[in-house]
Amino acid sequence: MHLEFRHLRTIRAIHQAGGLARAADMLNMTQSALSHQVKGLEDQAGIELFVRRSKPLKLSAAGLRMLRLAERILPEIDALEEEFRGLKSGKTGRLHIAIECHACFEWLFPVLELFRRAWPEVDVDIRAGLAFGALPALMREEVDLVISSDPVKLDGVIFNPLFDYHPVFVGAAGNPLAAKEVVEAEDFRDQMLITYPVSRDKLDVFTELLTPAKVEPRGTRQVELTAVILMLVASDRGVSVLPDWVLRDIKSNADYITRPLGPGVITKRLYAATRDEDATKPFMAHFLKLGRSEPVKLQRG
Repeated sequence: MHLEFRHLRTIRAIHQAGGLARAADMLNMTQSALSHQVKGLEDQAGIELFVRRSKPLKLSAAGLRMLRLAERILPEIDALEEEFRGLKSGKTGRLHIAIECHACFEWLFPVLELFRRAWPEVDVDIRAGLAFGALPALMREEVDLVISSDPVKLDGVIFNPLFDYHPVFVGAAGNPLAAKEVVEAEDFRDQMLITYPVSRDKLDVFTELLTPAKVEPRGTRQVELTAVILMLVASDRGVSVLPDWVLRDIKSNADYITRPLGPGVITKRLYAATRDEDATKPFMAHFLKLGRSEPVKLQRG
């Protein structure tokens, strides 16, 4: 028996309408075409699906079995079609994010809150466990966007620029480096450096300052949370280098001093890596727009 979705819709429409004429109107077809379809379906089944002499037209026992199937399957098909229409129009979709930057949570959550209000039907998730394999996961379509400050050339991937930032030195108010206007690589030789638990090639203080100068700090300590890093710094248990947006709230706090790194101005750029075909989706374009504007407000305090 060759059963099609249109057959299930026919059974449901005739049951709801109670007759062929009204059902034909519901299905936007002629009554004769509907009668022909019903006859063909009964010929395939080898059994009558309707009690012909009843008014309104009633389903036979076999027809009721088919109706139960229709009522189970057709709502799922209708929902799927609606989902596909949403995807085609850009109203629905998936935005799963991987982050190569611990401090990015400081600006990402406010951005996602604004995004959620504008795109409530887009499924949003943060895949924190993929921090060390984020770009391969993007290419495998396990995630849809990667926050990174290290663009690389990958076929099928575009690094969309978000905003520039400055890595900033932060120490306790009583730290001897408070006397300096600019902190340089040599100043770290007798300092305990507190960093996020990532490799050195992902830390601005090493890639932009210490490694080029071939300078090693007195020691390093890895800490997961920004708040704990700042707590340790305030207690003069070490110093750190964090993005400027993280330090917006402590610039006026008497427990801390913040200093630019030098010599010269060190500027980094943050990117959102996406697959080429995803960058122009309406919801993705809106997220990128928010990712360019909202963090700047945090930088300015």
